[in-house]
Amino acid sequence: MSILSVNAGSSSLKFSLYPRKGRAVEAQILSGNIEGLEPDGAPEMSWTYRGQTQRQTLVVTGSHVFDAALGSLRDLLSQLPGVPRLSAVAHRVVHGGALYRASVVVTDAVLAQLTQFESLAPLHQPHNLAGIRAFRDAFAGLVQVACFDTAFHASLPEVDYRFALPQALYDQGLRRYGFHGLSYQYVMATLQQHCPRANARVLMAHLGNGASLCAATQGRSCATTMGFSALDGLMMGTRTGSLDAGVLLYLLAQGWDHDRLQKLLYKQSGLLGVSGISADMRRLRADGSAKARLAIDVFTYRVVREIGALTACMQGLDVLAFSGGIGEHDVTLRGEVGQRLAWLGVTIDPARNASATGDAIMSIHGADSRVEVWVVPTDEGVVAAREAAQLVDG
Repeated sequence: MSILSVNAGSSSLKFSLYPRKGRAVEAQILSGNIEGLEPDGAPEMSWTYRGQTQRQTLVVTGSHVFDAALGSLRDLLSQLPGVPRLSAVAHRVVHGGALYRASVVVTDAVLAQLTQFESLAPLHQPHNLAGIRAFRDAFAGLVQVACFDTAFHASLPEVDYRFALPQALYDQGLRRYGFHGLSYQYVMATLQQHCPRANARVLMAHLGNGASLCAATQGRSCATTMGFSALDGLMMGTRTGSLDAGVLLYLLAQGWDHDRLQKLLYKQSGLLGVSGISADMRRLRADGSAKARLAIDVFTYRVVREIGALTACMQGLDVLAFSGGIGEHDVTLRGEVGQRLAWLGVTIDPARNASATGDAIMSIHGADSRVEVWVVPTDEGVVAAREAAQLVDG
């Protein structure tokens, strides 16, 4: 048996396959991506199976591009040699609201409830749920499981998740939820296997096109930078991060409407907005211009500033873990963050930092560091697969 983990976006579908041995979920044997899934798109499917990578252009007619792509994925799974039979599909779903504090088998009632959260994550939730509906049709009879990015933060204390708003607005759901929970769940579980301090004061930095920090004690989230939406907190690839609400009032007074503001906040800001060049940290590093350098400096500063805030919430720091595309691969950023946290007793070993390329978990702190520093390559797919396996077994 095996679990298929999927992440459905507006124009792409990421997938990975995890075989099971007894009740255990083993390492993935298949990973891939289908791109070009927008209406009237030209979809292409690429996949890596047992170390071999292939790409295929999908022939699709009509407007049902996503459904046709799922048919191609179903055919692929049936044709690859040695693929274990599926027992469930695990879906990454951005928002479970305050209602869903753990993964759940999808029923009609669950799907209806999750639809109510679309306004809380308008650029992610509708596509996640559309993916679930499409998989229910394409893989009829197979258990579908929703795994939430908000669930890991269900342990947040009220002083962290409450906004300074009237009770009536809180009752409507206006509160901090936190995101990247599947990644943080994986990082925490991995640290608990390798780091003796993992149940002390841990700060996890998921740094990528989407970026956030999570403070955890006893393995449970106690504070995080993302809030009501995935816009809050750190500067990101194209998202603003924390922004004075007065800026939005000013732009509204200038005649900006909802759609224009949403595009600005989600698509035109962050590294891309400041640099005017790219949202990709690798390209900005290679560019070397003053604008590129400024964007990197602002990103790094915001990371350090928020680390200081969350460290204060925990009244100290024992472990710092980097993850996500930037956190796992950007040696320079990790070194600069370490230097700016020297006042906390952080020292990073340059040689170990340079050799940590995101291929495996690795400690990069110096021998005299009072804080352990780790690089932990994340795997949200396997977390979703494990959650689905537990529900199927149950």
